[in-house]
Amino acid sequence: MKRALVSVSDKTGLVPFVQGLQTAGWQIIATGGTQRLLEDSGIHTIGISEVTGFPEICDGRVKTLHPKVHGALLARRDEPSHMQALRDNEISLIDLVCVNLYPFRRTIAKEGVTMADAIENIDIGGPSMLRSAAKNYNDVTVVCDPADYPMVLSEIQSQGNTTPETRLQLSAKAYTHTAEYDMCIATFMRRAAGLNEKLFLEYDLRQSLRYGENPHQQAKFYAAMQPVPFSLATARQIHGKELSYNNIQDANAALNIVREFTNTPFCVGLKHMNPCGAAIGTDGLDAWRKAYEADKVSIFGGIVATNCTLTKQMAEQMHPIFLEIIMAPAFTPEALEVLTTKKNLRLLEVDMSADAAPQMQYVSVNGGLLAQEQDMQTLPLTKEMCVTTTQPTNEQLTDLQFAWRIVKHVKSNAILVAKNGRTYGVGAGQMNRVGSAAIALKQAEEALKAEEQDIRDAGLIMASDGFFPFADSVQTAAQYGIRAIVQPGGSVRDQESIDAANEHGIAMLMTGMRHFKH
Repeated sequence: MKRALVSVSDKTGLVPFVQGLQTAGWQIIATGGTQRLLEDSGIHTIGISEVTGFPEICDGRVKTLHPKVHGALLARRDEPSHMQALRDNEISLIDLVCVNLYPFRRTIAKEGVTMADAIENIDIGGPSMLRSAAKNYNDVTVVCDPADYPMVLSEIQSQGNTTPETRLQLSAKAYTHTAEYDMCIATFMRRAAGLNEKLFLEYDLRQSLRYGENPHQQAKFYAAMQPVPFSLATARQIHGKELSYNNIQDANAALNIVREFTNTPFCVGLKHMNPCGAAIGTDGLDAWRKAYEADKVSIFGGIVATNCTLTKQMAEQMHPIFLEIIMAPAFTPEALEVLTTKKNLRLLEVDMSADAAPQMQYVSVNGGLLAQEQDMQTLPLTKEMCVTTTQPTNEQLTDLQFAWRIVKHVKSNAILVAKNGRTYGVGAGQMNRVGSAAIALKQAEEALKAEEQDIRDAGLIMASDGFFPFADSVQTAAQYGIRAIVQPGGSVRDQESIDAANEHGIAMLMTGMRHFKH
């Protein structure tokens, strides 16, 4: 008679699975709570202590670590000496192991979990049985995922046993299960011990992509185990074709900008991971209109993200424009009616709830990996940061705060020009800062011409993600009528920039914190 050893924490689907094994003529060995559940369900089982001839000890910490368990799993059926050893020691074979492990990850995710609680949820016997059975997959079936119960039972019922191919797949799955489990424990214990010379990462495949940045590059999208807000990994795609590698990069950059604005309606248009137009408004429609007016050209083929429920009025104004993706926390049914008429337009519903702590960012380099915390800290601007004789007005301070929260997400060297809660010009990725300033200011000048305004009279403000190494950026800003500037400061030539600002009556704030984005 074939024997199965059953010991699970997750008891989903267990009873019908074991009933099927028993009906097929298998003998069932079970432990602890698993045995109680099966017996209560009318399934006769043999207790593990009956098999080992030894009681469970140490509050159940030791029950399956015994030669009559592991010998029964590891013995090769095609090796005479192994089979003789079993006969000599009165050990009967175990042909199937159904085990899943103590919920360590769920335990440590609980608020206020203690080290003692975590330690008690480290499974010892379970991983050992899984590894023994998986090693001997030629003869033993190992099942760690309830989703596999129907397949395993079907093969046993139709053929008397699982196929060699199935056993190999289940073996690989079991080793993956124990590896993930051990990695979770190791990460927790190493954090508690203050060790950081090793890095373990755990991600599940979310999507195989058609290609990477270019068609000749293969690519995949993996999701972290722990869901977080403002994440493409947990976003719900409502409509449109499959996301591409570049779509995901761009959409992630857009969500990072939206995350800066949690208490006011906000909308951003983004292209190639840089904002081309962004604005706050009285509502979502107002924010979208202002963001679109900021750069009607660059938004073509771009991405839009808003922190407001997307309404029919917003949808009707976005519909005529060629967009790749629209992201929002929710879409009204009427908005979906309008937007889903565009076959390829991707619509994503994204969790934009209260933000979590900074996550680690990982960037691969040849032969290595860089890791850093996300840049989620943005200092609130105050007049005490002003280093010039001219002080910012309250309106300018509000605009500086708006621009400061966006410029940190523009590729360095980054310059952003704004007014009234709307961007007018964005200069990104230039090799020198004055080049970025010239791009942003020229763009703002063109936008204001369309509004029949002279840039020198518009009262614009400017934000820089890094310090000014020379006074030239301030001098350029003055030529275009900039009235206030925010920058981190920290250059050995800061005084030159301060003097230039004073010369032109420009208010300048220095925050002491930079936001490079390479």
